[in-house]
Amino acid sequence: MTDTDTSPKGRRRSGGRAANTARRGITAVEQQPWRLPVNQDRPIEPLSPEGVERVHNATMQILEEIGIEFLNPKAITYLKNAGCTVRGENVRMDREFVTEMVAKAPSRFTVTPRNPERQLTLGAGHLLFGNVSSPPNYWDLEIGRKVPGTREHFRNLLKLTQYFNCIHFCGGYPVEPVDIHPRVRHLDAMFDKLTLCDKTMHVYSLGKERVEDGMEMVRIAGGLSHEEFDATPRMYTNINSTSPLKHDHPMLDGWMRMAQRGQGLVVTPFTLAGAMAPVTMAGAVVQSLAEALAAVVLAQVINPGVPCMIGTFTSNVDMKTGAPAFGTPEYMRATQMTGQMARYYGLPLRSSGVCASNVPDGQAMWETEHSLWAAVQSGTDMVYHAAGWLEGGLIASPEKFIMDCEVLGQIQRYMEPEICDVSDAALAVETIRDVGPNGHFFGVQHTQDRYETAFHQPFLSDWKNFEAWEAAGAMWTPERAHGIYKRILDEFEAPALDPAVHEELTAFVARRKEEGGAPTDF
Repeated sequence: MTDTDTSPKGRRRSGGRAANTARRGITAVEQQPWRLPVNQDRPIEPLSPEGVERVHNATMQILEEIGIEFLNPKAITYLKNAGCTVRGENVRMDREFVTEMVAKAPSRFTVTPRNPERQLTLGAGHLLFGNVSSPPNYWDLEIGRKVPGTREHFRNLLKLTQYFNCIHFCGGYPVEPVDIHPRVRHLDAMFDKLTLCDKTMHVYSLGKERVEDGMEMVRIAGGLSHEEFDATPRMYTNINSTSPLKHDHPMLDGWMRMAQRGQGLVVTPFTLAGAMAPVTMAGAVVQSLAEALAAVVLAQVINPGVPCMIGTFTSNVDMKTGAPAFGTPEYMRATQMTGQMARYYGLPLRSSGVCASNVPDGQAMWETEHSLWAAVQSGTDMVYHAAGWLEGGLIASPEKFIMDCEVLGQIQRYMEPEICDVSDAALAVETIRDVGPNGHFFGVQHTQDRYETAFHQPFLSDWKNFEAWEAAGAMWTPERAHGIYKRILDEFEAPALDPAVHEELTAFVARRKEEGGAPTDF
């Protein structure tokens, strides 16, 4: 059975094997088949046409009159040669030039991982979800506290990333494996990602070695020549600006290397209103757009037409403590506003599924769901951190990952066009006539024909009455999620990888480790 199996049995499996599960008497996780959901809704656009123009003009004013600091000499050279005004590390660019460069980036593009059946289309209304990325800590439910991430934690979260069909891409490290030395961490981490997962891969833009090693390992895993790798996006990176108004050296280095080879590029300023950006949402969004568009311009100067996406990570802070807040009304509006501006510039949009809660509790879920619905409402194409994020990105939790995947499954179900089908068969007037005022619809043919697809039940909340729900141990949902997590680990089987490719990857990692890996200072 493959991940595209849409039979009733196929809808229940992904990374594991149903036959093995049946032999052990374990109930399989219920989930929908692998697919790329398309957002059926019109995006919410809180800005009037005049508001859009005001935001645009303010963004251009920053780029023309204030400028962005590019802390990388090579980037400065590219932009200076393209006609930008350079004073030291400060770069200013006029709006006509910005508009011309941004227009070169496509409004949609594909990324093809080592399993071509997992190819992603970014843009064109798709809404794609990725795993939690980059927390240094792991929530260990069994001991009841957070602990530093390890390679074992890292690998286990990768297994969840592969297992769930509602997770479409493998973002950054789902937890930082701090027990691996930083010089070689990227090698072991990418090896694990490519052997445990066959979905689209991310590489951190942290200097030459990490980016070049990541691209080479993805090329090897795909069995590609260098020409085939360069011909179409096979992976992507994400950079954050150093707000306010800066792009740092190592991220720009990786950004430029990926641009030269035509790979996917995402730039996401991390702007917290009142801290690294103006306290007003409009001011924070404007600053974020200026920082993002400046990086897009650099990419297009290097390689016109290279696919670029702008991201939004604009939220507010608690003004009493300075602590970041997520899933707030301000976060939702900032995401919607940025989505409206991304469409104005003809660029795809990245947003995030985030929360500030320290544990997988009710607060974690409502804040995350607010941010996920902001992604739906904003016309987001790519959602980072859609499953497993806690404490503002400082903790990864497998229980939260599983709870989030239930929400993602419901969002994907909400997007299925069949729910809004208004064909004669769906309107069911004749069926209503036959049943009349005294019958029911459970046993009629109209219902039976749609039995397998109607009202798909999520795998965690299985609609029991209260007594049955309580008897099943649902009084504390994270513990139920923990049991599912353990079952998935027990069932998991890695996706197939040609033994010769596995051997080549192993040899590459060994050689690069002998050469010293990557520097730990920049």
